[in-house]
Amino acid sequence: MAEIRLHRLAHSYSRQPSSAADYALHELEHVWEQGGAYALLGPSGCGKSTLLNIISGLLSPSQGEVQFDGQPVNALSPQQRNIAQVFQFPVVYDTMSVFDNLAFPLRNQGLDEQRVRARVEEIAEVLDLGAVLKKKARNLSADEKQKVSMGRGLVRDDVSAILFDEPLTVIDPHLKWKLRRKLKQIHEQFNITMIYVTHDQLEASTFADKIAVMHGGRIVQFGTPRELFERPRHTFVGYFIGSPGMNLIEVRAEADGVSFGGLHLPLPDGLRERLAEQPRERLQVGIRPEFVQVWDRPIDDAFEAQVLDIEDLGTYRILTLELAGVTLKARMGEDRPLPEGRAWVSLPAQWLMLYVDDLLLEATP
Repeated sequence: MAEIRLHRLAHSYSRQPSSAADYALHELEHVWEQGGAYALLGPSGCGKSTLLNIISGLLSPSQGEVQFDGQPVNALSPQQRNIAQVFQFPVVYDTMSVFDNLAFPLRNQGLDEQRVRARVEEIAEVLDLGAVLKKKARNLSADEKQKVSMGRGLVRDDVSAILFDEPLTVIDPHLKWKLRRKLKQIHEQFNITMIYVTHDQLEASTFADKIAVMHGGRIVQFGTPRELFERPRHTFVGYFIGSPGMNLIEVRAEADGVSFGGLHLPLPDGLRERLAEQPRERLQVGIRPEFVQVWDRPIDDAFEAQVLDIEDLGTYRILTLELAGVTLKARMGEDRPLPEGRAWVSLPAQWLMLYVDDLLLEATP
């Protein structure tokens, strides 16, 4: 197991990059602590697989260093880095049995057969592969093959880290939750540094203790699932995390707050002071649909809105509202009375975020 540090790391697939647009990864500094369970989360094309392949040694960065326990490893191959990587599609030896697939990395290390058997059986039990150990890999289902592929990465107990590149893509939906929990249990049992790449926020939140959200070749926030949900530090994090994502409303500054469509939102003194100091091109407020309060009758300090749509999702409803010319989403529990036609909306100050050019503005301490 190793601490993995990225120092001034950047990468371009162009031989002679001439602008920021030529970079798949923009310069970044980041640390994955030893023994942690992490996720790299972001949409397709954001640079997460590129970053994972640089860590593993499959790709050489254009600039900067990858360090394991403080030592540069740029010049080392994946084998020398002692990395295990599980890919999006299963990589197995079809003509070998499941047992021999799992044993292959251990036999390459020269371990005696008794230790090989004990370790293979331990991992097979964790992944529910015990019943198919004697089967040829070509006779397995797609999800069983991916479990074997995962098992090959997990079977060695001396690796610096295990990297997962969207490993559940080919798995049936009803098995995904079970496998995510299995990986979490394996991490807790063996305390191996794990980095899991995915575009699925549920996968990331289920597996990882901390999530790095990537956007446009940058890590825009690194934190716990709760931190990303409750206090997104970038508008992209607010939009990408949550279902539906954060409401983002363009506003303009006023003497004691901000406004949109003729509605005024007061700001605390500390936040107004910070805002006055900020050069800016774009100013937005953000609030999660879960924190928008909706009433079916007039309430003090609530704004009148029009109900455009109601989606009934069983245990909760998603309301689409029009407030002062702006479309707003609100999430309501099934036990709340639904407004008809008109609604009154409150935006609690403690859940209202202010963003200057997409970055969260914090109040003066």
